[in-house]
Amino acid sequence: MFHIDFSQNPTALAPLAGLTDLPFRRICKKFGADVTFSEMISVNALIRDSKKTFHMLKRADNEDRYIVQLAGSDMAGIVKAVEILNDMDGIAGIDLNCGCPVPKVVAQDAGSSLLRDLPHLAKIVEVIKKHSNKRYTSVKTRIGFGEKTPEIIAETIEKAGADFVSVHGRTRSGGYKADVDYDAIRRAKESVKIPVFANGDITTYKKALEVKEFTKCEGVMIGRGAVGNPWIFYQLKHGEKSVDKSLMKSIVLEHLELMREFYGDEKGTVLFRKHLHAYSKYFPEAAAFRNRINSVLIADKMQEEIENFFSMQE
Repeated sequence: MFHIDFSQNPTALAPLAGLTDLPFRRICKKFGADVTFSEMISVNALIRDSKKTFHMLKRADNEDRYIVQLAGSDMAGIVKAVEILNDMDGIAGIDLNCGCPVPKVVAQDAGSSLLRDLPHLAKIVEVIKKHSNKRYTSVKTRIGFGEKTPEIIAETIEKAGADFVSVHGRTRSGGYKADVDYDAIRRAKESVKIPVFANGDITTYKKALEVKEFTKCEGVMIGRGAVGNPWIFYQLKHGEKSVDKSLMKSIVLEHLELMREFYGDEKGTVLFRKHLHAYSKYFPEAAAFRNRINSVLIADKMQEEIENFFSMQE
């Protein structure tokens, strides 16, 4: 438990705010994701004993390589957050978010803002490493804030003591729309000896294989490419180019049930709509299906809609 075998080209589910909650992580883990990350956890919210934050931290029973991602920059707060996590079982590591481009996070000198102050970034990694009792200390980063400096960033992270790094191939200024620079990821990989996960626009089985081959990274990290497509992890683990549609339906129904268990019937049903939008995206009559489910509040009715829609696709 907790050991990540980087010699076996592991796959990781990237942390995504509002999406990689316990139900979704459990689904992705079931399909073969080797490493799962929590949603981005605010250091400030954690040390203020936020009930919502502690609910977000809960681990699925099948997550054996579960890593919590922290976002923050205040050193004292970081230490307190790490000490809180030290008392929680089942966590394989602590990851520092150095990639979030959202203005309110950057305004707090957290997320991708740390790429403007690499010495401070390094000190945070060192502090996490020093105070954490978890197996891994890692960093998820972009390739720069404005300019692309992947080698410098990766080397800084390695020297600070991180056990591995996940590199998203855009700068902060590139947001989520600029082309992913896989060459920059490869340069980051070539500059360090610690394992590297390649991340960014890995949306298909074919693309994952291409990125892995081009960057030579030890593994791939998949975020939005897994939303509505969690079986991509099964494809990568077993070399399958396609997934049976009946299996897709059973997984969608299982995902809904997990959402109900975790959030309660009505909230879980409402929150599941965004996942259903993604699950149904490329099927015929998807627009009409989305219109119907957008007003559904009752879980049993949602289940009925799912069964009818996905049965039509088989």
